[in-house]
Amino acid sequence: MKWSRISRNWQLYLLIFPVVAYYILFHYVPMYGIQIAFKDFIATKGITGSPWVGTEHFERFFHSYFFWRLIKNTLGLGLYSLALGFPIPIVLALLMNEAKSAKFKKFVQTVTYAPHFLSTVVVVGMMMIFLSPRYGMVNHLITMFGGQPINFMAEPAWFKSLYVFSDVWQTMGWSSIIYLAALAGIDNQLHEAARVDGAGRLRRIWHINLPGIRPTIIILLILNLGSIMGVGFEKVLLMQNNLNMETSDIIATYVYRAGIQGAEYSFSAAIGLFNSVINFILLITVNWVSKRVSETSLW
Repeated sequence: MKWSRISRNWQLYLLIFPVVAYYILFHYVPMYGIQIAFKDFIATKGITGSPWVGTEHFERFFHSYFFWRLIKNTLGLGLYSLALGFPIPIVLALLMNEAKSAKFKKFVQTVTYAPHFLSTVVVVGMMMIFLSPRYGMVNHLITMFGGQPINFMAEPAWFKSLYVFSDVWQTMGWSSIIYLAALAGIDNQLHEAARVDGAGRLRRIWHINLPGIRPTIIILLILNLGSIMGVGFEKVLLMQNNLNMETSDIIATYVYRAGIQGAEYSFSAAIGLFNSVINFILLITVNWVSKRVSETSLW
């Protein structure tokens, strides 16, 4: 029966095959190398020939000077991004859904979607230009009103806000697409019935639109909470310098310094594995809580 069903829908299986092959080749097969986190990896001996050291690298990381700073910065940046970056696409989608003018809606969508297609290097370059203490437009406005120029990119206190707000600007439009798709699936008769009962726009948003997209919100929230420790590496590295290291140093950048620059492959693999396990535990926990509370979950 199963084979007959597969043969009947072979086009669908053929369509999904490249995706399955991608994950097997580039996500599951490389997991063989995780064992170097428990070994003193020596390139000439290979993975199997390197001596086993158990949890030595994990203990070294837990007792290192940078451990708590890395945890605080990574978790703080992840929570800050979630608190600001998660609700804004929802609000944007709700607002665009209420727009009556098709031209205005398309204009807003174009303006908010466009930053998504800029590379991270370009975005950070724009930030450096606009926030330059000597030539930047922002500091020109500050001095125009009698203030003193601020070296935003070098101030540790500004790093998290610059990272999060620029990330929200770049991703909010693209992230709102899935909410707009969910809003499009809400039966318009519910809105017509609510209008007959005298419900205003805000009440219809609160009692019809938000409950209608609640499953989508919960699923995306679970995925975001499950990757809260997986803060993006590239943008942090580009914004990072010796002056803001106190708040910009996260687990991903430390792994880069230890593994790529310091050639401590086993130590960096142990740190990366620790980070992945934390994310996995968070994902399982949040999914379990969501299933108990709202009956909506990933599985």
